[in-house]
Amino acid sequence: MPGLDLPAGAAEGARLAGHQVISRVARSGWLPDDLDQAARRRVDEFARSFALDTLAAHDQGAARWWTDSEPHLTQWAAKHILTPAEALTSVIEALGFLMTLPVLTPPGTAAPARHTVDEKKLSRVRALLAKAESSSFPEEAEALSAKAQELMTRHALDRVLVEAVPDVPASRRIWLDTPYVDAKSLLVHVVAKANRCRAVFDPRWDFVTVVGDEDDLDAVALLTTSLLVQATRAMIADPAGRDRAFRKSFLVSYATRVGERLDRAAEAAIAESPAPDRLLPALASHDLAVESAFTTLFPSVVSKSVTVRSAEGWDAGREAADRARLGE
Repeated sequence: MPGLDLPAGAAEGARLAGHQVISRVARSGWLPDDLDQAARRRVDEFARSFALDTLAAHDQGAARWWTDSEPHLTQWAAKHILTPAEALTSVIEALGFLMTLPVLTPPGTAAPARHTVDEKKLSRVRALLAKAESSSFPEEAEALSAKAQELMTRHALDRVLVEAVPDVPASRRIWLDTPYVDAKSLLVHVVAKANRCRAVFDPRWDFVTVVGDEDDLDAVALLTTSLLVQATRAMIADPAGRDRAFRKSFLVSYATRVGERLDRAAEAAIAESPAPDRLLPALASHDLAVESAFTTLFPSVVSKSVTVRSAEGWDAGREAADRARLGE
């Protein structure tokens, strides 16, 4: 662009360096959404933008906003109204960030072909969770969430009876926002467990990898997102919840109690199944496939506890998760 006087060779150097670094990142399993989530947590908006553009330039199928008439760096700097020094600083920050990215386990893959999803049931689940998130009454919100879990469990049980167990279950990363990511990861874990999945938390990058069937992963993502909203609202609304110890203890207790209730709801759905003799062996086969895939992907998982330092926060969190009556 006129008036943008970048040093000679800077644009080509940035392109070549970006191509070399992003090639390794792509081979390491980073998808655009993963890269975006990581960049949001580690670099500023300019370095994040350059990193995402670098990935798009590497991916032949990705949409690109820039043209071939001028170097990308020139157009990118003009778009963000950056001086040459600011632009080069952001490029260096972006490349440095990309060089720190580890190999992801499992590597990200494009979404596989899906079997037919029962959109009617999925819409009902989404509607229930939307009402739960918008409700100002904790008892109503928890009852709606419990009903959503019941619907998802019944749908999953019907599916287990009619579909073959996949040879290799799928995986999905759920990124968590600070603060209290370790407590929030516990909530993902209990939701995953109630929906026949396994989960592992990576504290270096603040995401949880969940392994299971695609439909079960959808259920985990939907319910986790809703429960995080509800738990945060209840935590902030508590008049005693002003310090970090209280809030972290609240979230840990909330997750623990929600897990107990979701497990009971899932067990009740299994017990009420019209074909338990067929269902139990199918579920056992399903669980074995998920466990085997999880162990293959994560052979050295270490269990760690989350420290709770506020008894008041623990009690408040349990009460917030214990108001609703499941099944009503």
